[in-house]
Amino acid sequence: MNKKLICATPIALAAAIGLYACGGNSDSTPTLSSVKNVVVIYAENRSFDNLYGNFPGANGLQNATAANSRQLDRDGSVLATLPQVWGGLTIAGVTPVITQAMTANLPNAPFAIDDPNGFNVPLNVTTRDLYHRFYENQMQIHGGKNDMFAAWADSGGLVMGHYTPNADKLPLYKLAQQYTLADNFFMGAFGGSFLNHQWLVCACTPFYANANTSPAKGSISAVNADGVSLTLASTSAASALTDKPTFVNSGNLTPDFYAINTMQPPYQPSGNKAAAGGDATLADPSSATTLPPQTAKHIGDLLNNAGVSWAWYSGAWAQALSAAQSGTSGVIYGANNSAPNFQPHHQPFNYFADLAPGTDNRAKHLLDGGVNGAEFIKAVDAGTLPQVTFYKPQGNLNEHAGYTDVAQGDQHIADVIAHLQKSPQWNNMVVIVTYDENGGFWDHVAPPKGDRWGPGSRIPAIIVSPYAKKGFVDHTQYDTTSILRFITHRFNLPALPGLTARDNALVASGGQAMGDLTNALDIKK
Repeated sequence: MNKKLICATPIALAAAIGLYACGGNSDSTPTLSSVKNVVVIYAENRSFDNLYGNFPGANGLQNATAANSRQLDRDGSVLATLPQVWGGLTIAGVTPVITQAMTANLPNAPFAIDDPNGFNVPLNVTTRDLYHRFYENQMQIHGGKNDMFAAWADSGGLVMGHYTPNADKLPLYKLAQQYTLADNFFMGAFGGSFLNHQWLVCACTPFYANANTSPAKGSISAVNADGVSLTLASTSAASALTDKPTFVNSGNLTPDFYAINTMQPPYQPSGNKAAAGGDATLADPSSATTLPPQTAKHIGDLLNNAGVSWAWYSGAWAQALSAAQSGTSGVIYGANNSAPNFQPHHQPFNYFADLAPGTDNRAKHLLDGGVNGAEFIKAVDAGTLPQVTFYKPQGNLNEHAGYTDVAQGDQHIADVIAHLQKSPQWNNMVVIVTYDENGGFWDHVAPPKGDRWGPGSRIPAIIVSPYAKKGFVDHTQYDTTSILRFITHRFNLPALPGLTARDNALVASGGQAMGDLTNALDIKK
């Protein structure tokens, strides 16, 4: 059809047959409905400043002030130096060996772990783990001052460590330069991986009914009247320079029975074996760390109700199930520095009753990502990913301090993205790469004041997509729940209760509601 004929076509007919070539009627800008596939890749335990503090154009270490980088002792006085890194900076059997004694007298300031003139510990070396727990995280944040990370740590001065990567050292850094890096993105909940994975899928905190009469009664935390700090043991060291703190009870449950630190799934694969003579698909309910099945509404329920396809792909899932069936469950999952080093508490849907073993829901939606992500990558290459996909790398590829390093996990995720970019589904895809929580590492930006559960410390997030703004640093306020908000917005789902409660709390505190990631995209809103 030539241009004269097009321009003579009645507007109604032109709209019906998709002709918008004449002036004023042409608009090829994609809309949110152009997004057909959402892929969430969930790595582990890095604050924003720990990895991206030197990223050009971002709110990084150059904006840190003495007030939020200089660390205080437990009595509120300024520390003369950072505490030693208790137990050493690197773990046993790892080169270079950085002992505790070698970390004495560090200046009270952020320091580069990979500084050639310092510890010279590169991104491919595993460092020791750090506290990343619910109450401790709040105590470290200290009302937004971020000046008590060293005081309430079990790793001493390591909390102030960061890396100085660039696009040559860190593949995801290069992708962040090419697409969108969000520098105002916070972990959804205070504390660790267990709780933040729950907030990723349900914006909720698990509950353990009648915990005070349950096997878990000994794990009810002793909390001060402020509701956010733990009660110190009488024998706890007074100064952070002397030793790590000790508490009356830093448990897995709140005094009103919410599960906030690591509990194990009620279904295999779990860190707890099945009961002797019991159902081999279950975890022993008499174990103090087995969480009862959860019944809160999660994003999978909403997607099912709307007829939107979805799946959680977990690296080494099939191998972990096989281990559980052979009776080794609870043995292979620890921080043993072996591959694949699967973590059951990183599998949030495995806690929900409507995804129990034997259900059709589980068979359809909890899928094996394969060792090294091989099965997930097969689905990527074949163009058979569901509309909403979560991918959790196996332990040695997730960047968690204590049992793996940054480099191999970063490279793995970059390799996965390279496959996604070649996928038949790429042209209509949005990929969100983020971290579950800060892993105990300091960050200089104060989290916005929200609800009882969070948000917690700032973490990196990268949006990779044909629709992503190119070479863009997005300063919009986001947290982990922004991923749920994006999915909810795109597929016109009802809001999970936790999303509404979070926004109400943010606004009530004088702040603003969380963004839904659409500002990272070049789309017509």
